[in-house]
Amino acid sequence: MTHSKKKIIKEIKIDPDKCNGCRACEIACAAFHSNPKYNGFNPARSRIRMIINEINDEWVAIRSASLNKTECKARSRYIINGKEYSECSFCSAICSSRDMFREPDSDLPLKCDMCGEDPDQVPLCVQICSRDVLTYSTREETVQDEVNWLEMERGLKSLSKKHGLKKVKDAAFHMMKKK
Repeated sequence: MTHSKKKIIKEIKIDPDKCNGCRACEIACAAFHSNPKYNGFNPARSRIRMIINEINDEWVAIRSASLNKTECKARSRYIINGKEYSECSFCSAICSSRDMFREPDSDLPLKCDMCGEDPDQVPLCVQICSRDVLTYSTREETVQDEVNWLEMERGLKSLSKKHGLKKVKDAAFHMMKKK
């Protein structure tokens, strides 16, 4: 069973050609994610990191993405301005092959959360970037929402255990009558 629903997609675009490597985005992100908030700025807590090639004066901001439980097998190489980079250099995934984007105290993965749920809240890394390397935008997209049957079954079992199967059936019947 699928349903259509509107979803707000939040994006941060990165233009490395404008970056001078000031790392203000890293500091702002680390401060936002310190505990308590803005109490310090350990760069290891930042969800955005600079990949730096100081010799060629190249700076690329990489934002953390989702966790990959397994290491990817693709090992492409990129040559940019005569310097060779591995695919991992620009990858935003958190995986077992590197320690980037891991919480320093617990080793848990750090995923960019766009500084909260509010789509009107511009992430701090974007706010602090004085060179417009980082830009923020939102768009509304229609997505197909598929029912996760395993999740639904787990929820119904939990409700049945707490309230009894008859009450859960009665509640579902009552909800259907309202439609």
